[in-house]
Amino acid sequence: MSTFDTLIIGEVALDTNVDYDGTTVQAIGGAVYYSGFAAANIGHRTAVLPKADMTAEELRAAFAQAPNVTVYPLPSRTSFVTKNVYHTPDRERRTSTVSSMIDPYRPEEIPAVDAAVWHLAGLVRGDLPNEMIPYAAKHAQVAIDVQCMLRCVENGGMVYHDWAEKKELLPYVRFLKTDAAEAEILTGLTDRAEAAKLLYSWGAKEIMITHNSEVLVYDGREIYTCPIRSRNLSGRTGRGDTTFAGYINERLTHDVPTALRTATALVSLKMETPGPFLGTRADVEAYQREFF
Repeated sequence: MSTFDTLIIGEVALDTNVDYDGTTVQAIGGAVYYSGFAAANIGHRTAVLPKADMTAEELRAAFAQAPNVTVYPLPSRTSFVTKNVYHTPDRERRTSTVSSMIDPYRPEEIPAVDAAVWHLAGLVRGDLPNEMIPYAAKHAQVAIDVQCMLRCVENGGMVYHDWAEKKELLPYVRFLKTDAAEAEILTGLTDRAEAAKLLYSWGAKEIMITHNSEVLVYDGREIYTCPIRSRNLSGRTGRGDTTFAGYINERLTHDVPTALRTATALVSLKMETPGPFLGTRADVEAYQREFF
């Protein structure tokens, strides 16, 4: 049985991204894609379980520039196909439409992989059914990006709804990631620190809330924050995925403030270049010394 720091479970997306100035780029994307590159390229033993209507060779090729990633490809009758139209230069406002979705993941599809963390990195509700969370908790520490429980595809559009089973399932979760808007949907609170505390009271052990200005983490004792230092936002897509993957992997061997600082330096550097993180740990450490 192979041993990894993280097993990242989620579909690759076939994205069309239209920038605020009309620039259009077609690319592979998805949380598993950006997370896999981020974790592996800073030195962590990373396995990914991508699913799409693609051949195994095509799915492996998607991660070719992250040679430390081990790919366990899964077939699907359809792929996740989406179009994102960004309305502002900071890429904080976008409209997303979805043409098709994957077949949901099933517990019996998960390979025999020994990983410290199972990172549940779906894109919309239905990718990872609720039962995947307690199943994952039997095998590893669970990390989940809550977007895959809040984002719903309705009439081809992307809308957000609260997660009805959150109080039942959050106690299984070691690491929970939301952005500021998702935290408000879950808790009704606009104060990110107070939202994190409420999510902790519902059972999640460590909560990360991302914002365009900073990353916040609450571990039940202290609120930690670290500012984002990017000099430009040309690589804004994949911000949250990069941050979360960096953090949960660094937490395996470091305390909260150290892991948070590394993850925030990682995403700050990644956002300066479109695409997934293709640098090295040395690049992140140099960036951290200069800007943090």
